[in-house]
Amino acid sequence: PSELLHFVTDRQGHDRRYSLDSSKARSLGWQPEVDFESGLRETIRWYRDNRAWWEQLRSDEFDEYYQANYAARQRLG
Repeated sequence: PSELLHFVTDRQGHDRRYSLDSSKARSLGWQPEVDFESGLRETIRWYRDNRAWWEQLRSDEFDEYYQANYAARQRLG
């Protein structure tokens, strides 16, 4: 029911990172299919090779949204 919804503001700066503990998954037999370095290399290659796809996401509408929601936040460092 909608009366149970309680909206809160985002944490300042959002979460900068999430640390994953995969020990339980590994204990159940999970193993990564791609090592970190290879995955990062493939991700960079994809963004480089698909520039036309992701550049269109940086529209004026996106920039207005970003300015309205993030520009005033302090950078945490």
